[in-house]
Amino acid sequence: MTTAATAPEGVSGGALTGDAIRLPNATGLHARPAALLVALAKKYQSNIRLVRGTDEANAKSVVSIMGLGTQHGDILRVKATGTDAAEAISAISALLTEGCGEQREPGSSATASVLTSLPLTASTESTQATAVSVTALAGVCASPGLAVGRIVQFRQDVIVIAETGESIELERRKLEAALDAAHVQIEALKSRLSDPAGAKILDAHQELLQDPDLVEAATAGMLQKQSAGHAWRAAFMRVSTRLESLEGAHNALLRERGNDIRDVGRRVLSLLAGVKQVQIELPQDAILIAEELTPSDTASLDRSKLLGFCTTTGGATSHVAILARSFGIPALCGVDDAALTLAEGTLVVLDGAQGLLHHQPTEADVTRAQDRVAQQAARREQEKTLAKDAAVTTDGQRIEVVANVRNADEAREAVALGGEGVGLLRSEFLFDERSTAPSEDEQAAAYVAVADTLGAQRTLVIRTLDVGGDKPLPYLPLPKEDNPFLGLRGVRVSLDQPAMFRTQLRAILRTAGKARLHVMFPMIATLEELREAKAILAEEAAATGHTDFKVGIMIEVPSAALMADQFAREADFFSIGTNDLTQYTLAMDRGHPKLAKKADGLHPSVLKMIALTCEGAARHGKWVGVCGGMASDAMAVPVLIGLGVQELSASVPAIPAIKALVRRLSLADCKLLAQEVIQLGTATEVRARLAAFAE
Repeated sequence: MTTAATAPEGVSGGALTGDAIRLPNATGLHARPAALLVALAKKYQSNIRLVRGTDEANAKSVVSIMGLGTQHGDILRVKATGTDAAEAISAISALLTEGCGEQREPGSSATASVLTSLPLTASTESTQATAVSVTALAGVCASPGLAVGRIVQFRQDVIVIAETGESIELERRKLEAALDAAHVQIEALKSRLSDPAGAKILDAHQELLQDPDLVEAATAGMLQKQSAGHAWRAAFMRVSTRLESLEGAHNALLRERGNDIRDVGRRVLSLLAGVKQVQIELPQDAILIAEELTPSDTASLDRSKLLGFCTTTGGATSHVAILARSFGIPALCGVDDAALTLAEGTLVVLDGAQGLLHHQPTEADVTRAQDRVAQQAARREQEKTLAKDAAVTTDGQRIEVVANVRNADEAREAVALGGEGVGLLRSEFLFDERSTAPSEDEQAAAYVAVADTLGAQRTLVIRTLDVGGDKPLPYLPLPKEDNPFLGLRGVRVSLDQPAMFRTQLRAILRTAGKARLHVMFPMIATLEELREAKAILAEEAAATGHTDFKVGIMIEVPSAALMADQFAREADFFSIGTNDLTQYTLAMDRGHPKLAKKADGLHPSVLKMIALTCEGAARHGKWVGVCGGMASDAMAVPVLIGLGVQELSASVPAIPAIKALVRRLSLADCKLLAQEVIQLGTATEVRARLAAFAE
């Protein structure tokens, strides 16, 4: 027996069968690793099955894979029939061997960091816990933290739907339309999440919408004269019930995934029934109590009002728990059912780390908890108070701190938090989730709204359409590519679609004079691309009479960094997209299940690309900004400044903290630090050296 993915060892009934693989995943193939496996399997034409003993599962169905109830150490084989069977077996076996993007050793699950956290009732100055002797309900720590708030109870409504339907053709069309609409809704939810873990959860939900086993089961019901809604409900409830009935401790994670199936199922069912999904309305300082919260419920909560939540179902590995940790709010799962009987408005203390909901706290208990919460928030509030102050180092270097935004509302929030402008307006959000491209007037209205929010003295950097590769548009006729990340992407798409490009440029130019307009082209790799894009922009500027703007490029590929000296002669500024620059420098897909964790922007090779960019710009008096994820990373900021970056375009919530950090730094020290870490050999070594700067 071997754990390596090798060539198929035998042929059975016309099917090729791969070598045995011992499953390395600590908690088996639950929704997220199953979704990655399915995404890979769907790239092949062959019929592909996962085999465990006498049990089999459709490798193109998340539902079917989860239904196997796999656990760590199970022996699996990949079986396939079709023209590309051997290739499919090799690729899928390799993915299984590597754990489908998860840690390979048992005990390294996503909950490890939570379970080993220090209790948040401990003082920051002392590790001695503060005892809170009050009546409490126990649960499982889903997300650490401490909160004092008032109870809000939530119950799911029952969706009523007709049992019998019309013609099979009509019912099928209804289901297809609902599945498509649900996909759009989930995509909108994803756009509200800044944490990659939360987005991956919703990626798995979108995969469930096109799960062949679910759709086939619903179709079978419709063939029996059932309505689309009735057939769909029967299908997803049957799957969720099957998962939740799995026995044994090793299947705890799969039992929790029944919640994901119901979440997706209810979303589609609501669309079929023509009813709006219940939106959870929260008062200020809310502690939400529910029997069950779905990932969609959690992602849509108003986080400005929510302090924490408790559910009587689920556990620390549930997707709801993962979302709670990404939001930075305390949460309990599996709390005592008595929590459901607590009266609305009851004052409680939620201690996520201790796994306790104190529902009869004394005045002294509340005071102690509030003092602890206040200590945690004091620094953040101080940073907000000083957020309007300029970000100037201790030796006088001004660093402009601006924001990455999508619309005028986010620009308004950025200004309120001390943002000095917009360093990246992502124009593609106007093009997403629609069947046709936006008109010039529609685009101009959105761009002008942002410019008016900023005013004439603040910078507005508008990036032209950045799609292709991992960001396709349904109405854009791009050819299928074997490697879309090296094909039509970024500015190449715009140059390939000149009519759409010119429309966007005219809309962008209508903001000239309302803010300090900067037009930025994404994914520039060659001087020819820059010159062609600039020529089209110049023609539209001459035609419209709007000539008050600067032109810059994104530095996202090594060729642009290496040619920074030449580009700086023809561009007014650079903005470094550290996410893509990391991906292309290290030749690691940032979304790859096995490589994403290694694609680290603090790798010395990436830092050297940033250094080359800054050196080339400085020779011609041009400024360099960073609009990628590193601009919001406190650990990276000192190095970026030391390498010569003069502008940091951060996520909106991070602006006050980044400005406060800059004011504590010395440019001279940052330069020495940058030259030190750029000589190190690995990202791990760099991070160890910069650990003191982590917030």
